Amino acid sequence: MTDRVSRLPAGEAGGTPRRRVRVVGIGSGGPDQITVEAITALRESAYAVAAVKGASDPLVDLRRQLLARHAPGVELVGVADPERDRSSRSTSSHVGYRGVVLDWHEARSLAWERVLADRPGDVAVPVWGDPAFYDSTLRIVDRILARGRLDFAVEVIPGISALQVLAARHRLVLHEIGGTVTVTTGRRLAEVVAGGADNVVVMLNADLPLEDLADWHIWWGGNLGDAGECLLAGRVGDVLGELRGNRERLRAEHGWVMDVYLLRRPVAAG
Repeated sequence: MTDRVSRLPAGEAGGTPRRRVRVVGIGSGGPDQITVEAITALRESAYAVAAVKGASDPLVDLRRQLLARHAPGVELVGVADPERDRSSRSTSSHVGYRGVVLDWHEARSLAWERVLADRPGDVAVPVWGDPAFYDSTLRIVDRILARGRLDFAVEVIPGISALQVLAARHRLVLHEIGGTVTVTTGRRLAEVVAGGADNVVVMLNADLPLEDLADWHIWWGGNLGDAGECLLAGRVGDVLGELRGNRERLRAEHGWVMDVYLLRRPVAAG
């Protein structure tokens, strides 16, 4: 079995170190949120790789700025990201959505594999936030290893996630005393609420499907860590319009928007 999780590269014949792919969490946007461990991993890499979505990708530009500040001389190699089927027919159910994403992962892994095959040396993959939260990088790397044409050790460097920044900005504990917190996506929010969750952190929002939760309390953050970050909190029914306006303003001003929010069920009277 391929050893993809060894912390240190295994030695080969003659003591040659095994090539490394480092999946590096870089924080939720601000250049000061990256950890010392992550900076070291970037500086020790021969180059970095990032998916490029469209002719102009502001998140790739932000990664280049971060490298210029913390790891000057490390080139960021952009890889054109394959198109994903986003039609309503293909994403109307969880099963359909999963199939579309798996096809996209396969196409992306082939594109990344070509770059890794052409360029020797250790490589870093700068990941927004933390690689453990709604990021496909480790799945892509697994697919490359499973094909068996390339061999390398994988290291994961944790990053500060948007969940942590949201809690810090609003001075929150994400759950109540002895309680739980559920982390989900916007597309599955209704399902989670129907299942009885009381504290829900929501990521990956195509929109804000909150009309049926007017009495819940929300703590929201948009583009957290960036210079233009925006915060809002209150009863959902009171702030939803302002929330949507702020979201569109961020997209118009910065060319991108990533938001995350905590929802808390109201306490029943009596």
